Amino acid sequence: MLNIQNLIDDAKCYDTIRALRWPDGVRCVHCRSAAVTKQGRDTTHPERQKYLCKDCGRWFDDLSETIFARHHQPLRTWVLCLYFMGLNLSNRQIGIELDLNKDDVQRMTRQLREGIEAKQPPPLLTGEVEADEVYVVAGHKGHPEAVKKSNARGGVAA
Repeated sequence: MLNIQNLIDDAKCYDTIRALRWPDGVRCVHCRSAAVTKQGRDTTHPERQKYLCKDCGRWFDDLSETIFARHHQPLRTWVLCLYFMGLNLSNRQIGIELDLNKDDVQRMTRQLREGIEAKQPPPLLTGEVEADEVYVVAGHKGHPEAVKKSNARGGVAA
């Protein structure tokens, strides 16, 4: 059986994250300074670059301050999870494909959805905007005469 995680490369995932996150070059995640130096690689994930900001003196890496930070799953697992979400697979199916516990998949998909939602720009309405009115009758609302008749017969007022 083919394991899909073997088809995706960690180095390529990190390269993609860097390109999307810093299209104009790496910037400090704390102070936004461009005075950043590379400071080697992470010991557990050799593809993850570490950085030091010369202005604020703080350390960060490729995943700092992202939804992928501080998790034990490799980046390729997160990327594949996002891909499977795009294919509209259920959490159960994603768990089977990635050989993950259903609770882990639930947390990952929730976090990915929240991250996507947080990055969505607010809707901007321009030009002429129209809205139709809707009136829905639910019970006696809007019909006080029906309530009066109900009370006259000994019923309970709504």
